[in-house]
Amino acid sequence: MDTHDTNSQEIFSKKLRAGRRTYFFDVKSTRADDYYLTITESKKHTNEDGSAYFKKHKIFLYKEDFLEFKDILEEVTKFIVDEKGTEVISDYEGKESSEELVVVSKTEEPETDSSFTNVEFEDI
Repeated sequence: MDTHDTNSQEIFSKKLRAGRRTYFFDVKSTRADDYYLTITESKKHTNEDGSAYFKKHKIFLYKEDFLEFKDILEEVTKFIVDEKGTEVISDYEGKESSEELVVVSKTEEPETDSSFTNVEFEDI
């Protein structure tokens, strides 16, 4: 059970490991005993001293939004595959020797505080 979300009960969970990212898909129960979905992205980062920490981002998805969310997700993923194919195009370009990689294309969210902020919503 997610210790940050103490007002809900976890019913079903799936995990997708994708390199330095892990995605958690958790079905939870509201106080009214209805279900909703949380999707959490957890990305591993390394401090200068070599120790690791994780940045987490979470979204809440309620049943009334499932169909439209699914339709839009399918539409945008189809657009991406149709436009760019399935081959991964790297955002990084290596520099000489063992220097750090330099970001060529900045499409990610700006860096934020490394602490996890969980937003609580009133149960519907």
